[in-house]
Amino acid sequence: MSSAPSVSRHPVDRHRFDTLLAWYFVIVWGSGFVASKVGLQYAAPFTFLGLRFAFGLLCLVPIIAWTRPRWPGSRGELLHLGVAGLMMHAMNLGGSHYAQYLGLSAGITALILATQPLFTAAISSTLMGERLVARQWLGVALGLAGVALVVWHKIDVHAVTLGSLLAVALGLVGITAGTLYQRKFCPRSDLRSAAFVQFLTALVIFVPLGWFVEGLQVTWSWPLLGSVAFLVICASILAVSALHTLMRRGQATRVTSLLYLTPIIAVLMEWLLFGVAPTALSVGGIAVASAGVALVSWRR
Repeated sequence: MSSAPSVSRHPVDRHRFDTLLAWYFVIVWGSGFVASKVGLQYAAPFTFLGLRFAFGLLCLVPIIAWTRPRWPGSRGELLHLGVAGLMMHAMNLGGSHYAQYLGLSAGITALILATQPLFTAAISSTLMGERLVARQWLGVALGLAGVALVVWHKIDVHAVTLGSLLAVALGLVGITAGTLYQRKFCPRSDLRSAAFVQFLTALVIFVPLGWFVEGLQVTWSWPLLGSVAFLVICASILAVSALHTLMRRGQATRVTSLLYLTPIIAVLMEWLLFGVAPTALSVGGIAVASAGVALVSWRR
């Protein structure tokens, strides 16, 4: 009798913890658009990302030395982590940052990246056996429509070029394939050692690119350092770990549908920090996107 309450409370406690993780991921990932916008004013995209992952490795060293996580037990596991990091960090961030550097507006960038749950749903239902009901497919479509309404006022079609579209498409492929790849091939990897391997993989990519393409030119400033610190600690380490934790506990489509909410957070952050008030169309889009996420995520 005495053990029954603890057993019955356990699923509730886990659900609450997962809810906190989900909200943390949404808020930080959405705020990351604003932090990246600040940082790219002081360093070109590849150089900026090189600084980001170099600082990330410095942050992980004391954490790993203190906690002593399990390292990849085989070359195969190490290779899988490197491939996932290449897609999630190098392809995703490199593509999306360079697209904005080439002049693609934040609205179009956010809208294209927000199609990830659609591709995740299609891949998961086809290759990973995650069957979605009609309600969830409707939620995926509503979420995309809501994001389109949120960022509609920021879309500048005159800034669209073939190069920028290819760059943001590369970012979309990276984040979609990377999250599914890590869930499939690295389901039991320790997230601390995995982050170290993946940060190192991204650093090996971005430092040569920053050197040969941009000359590693940096204008040092406190806003640059603040944006790097926020993106590394709050986003690349904690938010990505939260995403992978949620992916291991639930359906891929249900988890990635949270990405529909990140442009909403970005719009709200711009309003708070830069005084860019959302339009009535954006407010309607927030409601539509939220309804879409609710339909995908709702469980009986």
